[in-house]
Amino acid sequence: MVITNYLLEYLKLENLIMNLETAKLFCDVVELKNFSRAAEIHGISQSAVSQQIAQLEMEYNVQLIDRKKRPIELTAAGEIFLKACRDIIERYQQLNSEIAQLSRQSCKIHLAAIFSIGMHTLQPYVKKFMGIYPEVNLSIEYQNAKDIYDRLLRGGIDIGVVALPHRDKNIEVYPFENETLLLVCAPEHPFAKEYEIDIHQLQGEKFIAFSADVPTRRHVDAILKKYNVPVRVLMEFDNVETIKRAVEINAGISILPKPCLRSELAAGTLKTVAFTNEHFYRPTGIIIRKDKHLVKAARYLLELLRKDFESEL
Repeated sequence: MVITNYLLEYLKLENLIMNLETAKLFCDVVELKNFSRAAEIHGISQSAVSQQIAQLEMEYNVQLIDRKKRPIELTAAGEIFLKACRDIIERYQQLNSEIAQLSRQSCKIHLAAIFSIGMHTLQPYVKKFMGIYPEVNLSIEYQNAKDIYDRLLRGGIDIGVVALPHRDKNIEVYPFENETLLLVCAPEHPFAKEYEIDIHQLQGEKFIAFSADVPTRRHVDAILKKYNVPVRVLMEFDNVETIKRAVEINAGISILPKPCLRSELAAGTLKTVAFTNEHFYRPTGIIIRKDKHLVKAARYLLELLRKDFESEL
C-alpha cells in the first residue's frame, strides 16, 4: 500500500502525461518480460527503458524487477507497483472515455423552423451538416413563427429559421433563401394549361390562403394589393401542407413558395404557373439571440446556411 500511495502522489506531479507513459512502459516490460521488445513498442532505446525503470526504483528505494532471472521476474514490491500502475492507467482511460462521451452528449443543437421551411428548404442543409458532424444531436422542431421568436428569446432554442423575419433589438437576423412564389392550381384548373400568367387574371378567383396571423399571408396579401387584385378567400390554414391538399382537390388556387411543391410537382398532383409581372419572392431568415453563445457545431451550421445564401447572390 505504501508503494501505491507513493505512485499516486507521483502521478499528481506537473508532468502527469509523461509519468503515465512511464507507468505504461513498466507494465509493458512486465508483460513482455523483455526490455528490448518494450523499447521497440515505445520507440526508444533499450538503455532508455532500463534508465526509466532504474529511476523508479531509486525514487521509491525498492527493487521492482529481479534482473538476474531469465525471463525477468517482479519482486514483491514490483507486484504491488504493477497493480497500482494498471489501476491508474485503467482509471485514466476511463476518465478520457467518460469525458469524450459527455462532450458528445452535451453537444446538442436546438433548431426550430416554420413547417414549410423545415420540411422542405432546410433538408439539404441538414443532410450536409450531419455529414460533417454525425455525432451532434441536432434537434429540429416545426413551430409557428411567433413561438419560434418567443422560445429563442427565452433560450429554449439556439437557432430559428422563419419567413419574412422581423427586426428585434435582442435578435440577430441573417438572410437565408429567397423562395420563389408561384401560382399553384390543380391539374384540371384552366390556369394549369398556362406557362405564364398575368397576376390580374387572379381577380375574383377562389383562393386558399394562409391564416391571417401567418407572415406569409400578409406578404401575399401585399402583393395582391400592390396590383389591385381582389380574390375570394374560401379557406384559411396555418400550414402549407393543408393548403396544398385543398388546392389538389381544386377547391381554389393559391400562391406558395416553390421549395414546398417539389413532391407534388413530381407526382403531378399540382401545377405551377409563373407570373409575367415580376418575380415574386418570400424572403426567409436565420435568427439567433444576440447574447447567445453557440457551440462550434452550431456556429458551423449557421455559417453553412449563410454561405450557401451568399453563393447565390
